[in-house]
Amino acid sequence: MKRRTVIIVVVATFLMWNCVTYYFLVNKPQGRSAVGAGSQLESRLQDLQNEIQLELSQNSELLRRLHQYKRKIVSHQIDGGEKNIAPGEGNIGNGPDSPVVLPVDFEASKDSLFNVPIPVLVFACNRITVNRNLDQLIKYRPSAQRFPIIVTQDCGHAETEKVILSYGDKVTLIKHPDLSDIPLSFKEKKFQGYYKIARHYKWAISQVFHKFNYNAVIIVEDDLDISPDFFEYFSATYPLLHSDPSLWCVSAWNDNGKSGMVSNEPELLYRTDFFPGLGWMLEKSTWLELEPKWPKTFWDDWMRHPDQRKDRSCIRPEISRTTTFGKIGVSKGQFFEKHLKFIQLNQQFVPFTTMDISYLLKEKYDEIFVKKVYESPLLTVQQIRNNEESKYTTVRVQYSDKVGFKALAKQLGIMEDLKSGVPRAGYRGIVSFMSNGRRVFFAPPPTWDKYDVTWN
Repeated sequence: MKRRTVIIVVVATFLMWNCVTYYFLVNKPQGRSAVGAGSQLESRLQDLQNEIQLELSQNSELLRRLHQYKRKIVSHQIDGGEKNIAPGEGNIGNGPDSPVVLPVDFEASKDSLFNVPIPVLVFACNRITVNRNLDQLIKYRPSAQRFPIIVTQDCGHAETEKVILSYGDKVTLIKHPDLSDIPLSFKEKKFQGYYKIARHYKWAISQVFHKFNYNAVIIVEDDLDISPDFFEYFSATYPLLHSDPSLWCVSAWNDNGKSGMVSNEPELLYRTDFFPGLGWMLEKSTWLELEPKWPKTFWDDWMRHPDQRKDRSCIRPEISRTTTFGKIGVSKGQFFEKHLKFIQLNQQFVPFTTMDISYLLKEKYDEIFVKKVYESPLLTVQQIRNNEESKYTTVRVQYSDKVGFKALAKQLGIMEDLKSGVPRAGYRGIVSFMSNGRRVFFAPPPTWDKYDVTWN
């Protein structure tokens, strides 16, 4: 009864506010002088437009909060809970802008979302081997209508453009209009390529959402191989991305996905606080948030900063659905020989759209995952490397500070770098991987509550 009363009061307040606003707008006092009437009328119309836009924005926010409150009530009724929930309760993080977890729409909407058109945006420059990526995309996509391919080319490389155009109407080519160098200081000139990439990304993603008017996009680069179930993976995870505001991307990449460090379970999926990239999906609503403040360079590390991430996570697979064959590029092969070329590409088709992956919704995932991690027996790195205590199939190694993380990560063979305190493939500070055929959780103490942004 109390819940119904609260909803009625909120709706009544909403309607009364609109009525009062309308009254004052319509009955605004008229100017006494006829001098400059045209100018006054134009000014008044502009004021009226601004006020209406402000009211629409405020009303939209009020409706959003009302819907959130109603969904939370429904969620608790479904779960059989009797706890009264105040508006705003259940936020992630501490700030007022923290996203609210509302997973209750997932089951109801996932079937219809399986058919939403999602273009694949391929970033190209001067690699004529772009055909290798395009051939795979065309081969594995289940529908040209569901997954149109848009190739966006920078650099103005004629031979690469010729390869792209050879695909005819199987792909759509768009070309970045600004090929000029970016004015940079002497010290920054060596980063010219990274500046151009960031500029290209902003322009091309904006084209997808504003010119082509899609609601989501899968972003790949011209040096990626893809798995046979690449499109199945993104089809199944799109409803998750759409339904759970604590998610802001889905990635095909596992940063620690080397052969021998992943299990033979290609159906396993995880949440990660680290933005992986290398074949990833985002929604238009997220882009509208990022676009106005898009960086001039190093866009991927910028995405990993707390100001952008806002405590949100991505979905990533146990076994990567992409690998890179681009040894030569702007990064000049950084990490390729030591790491990237060893990433295992999934070769089995997993029918994700027929499977229940709702366990990845935050409220479910956190409870199950955290419990599993901290119930695992605690071993030392040496015990892990020597495969001691082999009776345990799941074990844990603990770190407590940045120096300890980097030293132990190196010994364990996983990626050592941190971005704003977040380890690659980590979730709540926990990195999951395989060693000697068993699951290892490289984790902070159970008292962990947030990332230390000074860990870099």
